[in-house]
Amino acid sequence: MIHSILKKETLSKEDLIYLLSCSKDEEKILFDYSEKIRINTIGRNVYLRGLIEFSNICTKDCLYCGIRKSNTTIERFQVLKEEIVEAAEFAYKKGYGSIVLQSGERCDELFIDTIDDILKKIKKISNNELGITLSLGEQNKETYQRWFNSGAHRYLLRIEAADENLYNKIHPNDENHLYSRRYECLKYLQDIGYQTGTGVMIGHPFQTIEDLADNLLFFKKFDIDMVGMGPYVEHQDTPLYKYKDTLISQKERLNLSLRMIACLRILMPDINIAAATALQAIDPLGREKAVQIGANVIMPNITPTYKRKLYNLYENKPGGDEGKEEIHQLLIERLKQIDYCVPNDLWGDSKHYFERIKKGD
Repeated sequence: MIHSILKKETLSKEDLIYLLSCSKDEEKILFDYSEKIRINTIGRNVYLRGLIEFSNICTKDCLYCGIRKSNTTIERFQVLKEEIVEAAEFAYKKGYGSIVLQSGERCDELFIDTIDDILKKIKKISNNELGITLSLGEQNKETYQRWFNSGAHRYLLRIEAADENLYNKIHPNDENHLYSRRYECLKYLQDIGYQTGTGVMIGHPFQTIEDLADNLLFFKKFDIDMVGMGPYVEHQDTPLYKYKDTLISQKERLNLSLRMIACLRILMPDINIAAATALQAIDPLGREKAVQIGANVIMPNITPTYKRKLYNLYENKPGGDEGKEEIHQLLIERLKQIDYCVPNDLWGDSKHYFERIKKGD
């Protein structure tokens, strides 16, 4: 059965459900095939994006997130602008090629101006050579355009659930958490010219295998350029924590996440797929396992160590104590061990992005 599915040019929802639910023996066939697709399409390069999580101040109240606005148990922080630029300079000197600036969601004028200034400073200290991805939530089109003009060229805005009804179950029912707004922002990003990324959590309450298949088809229909997705890891200070006993095990969530990555690589061979940090929260080698079956981007955390633990989206988040130099060396060694390489000073742009732009001309 699995061989006949993998021979198809296009996978249907029923095909994806089968692959996501396949037996252990068939899983090996799936993973071998997705790795073959990955190597034949984009090679063995793994692109590093230095991740700078510079603030946990957030105006959103998403029901799964540890830095949600209503969580009064955490210490809020904002990394100094100079420290953000310093971390970016570390990435530049280490040959990362790109960084990711991530924080809680804000859209006030001070925040927008600060990001704009940081973008310009990073471009200046790197001679315009360091690529910049933003993951800063929902903004208006003018703000996205302003940041694009100042040097950002990729944007990650996770949809978290492609189905609107499911989206509403994991977000508050108010004007600040509208599915339609999330979708509209993704369209803004594509229209402006960003390499546009999204993603979902895997294994959260209320989610079914059918939902996961729909998520994969959403990525394809939206013509997305890059995806970051990983297992849902619960946080005790969130409303969804009360459903923890109804969830599949973390190990099963990890395995399902790997199957999602494999299926997505087959469905969209030329996009960028990140090996999410949440994989490592469950399995120390989770990211490397994702690379071996389709992922081609890893985001080592280069946030100043003294603030890193405060960006606590979920429990048992890894990499809180290690220095950025230590994280860098360990990652390079692990990727070499599995026969993958990290090129220096390349942005590692999504091949899919250029094909999408070409089609639009």
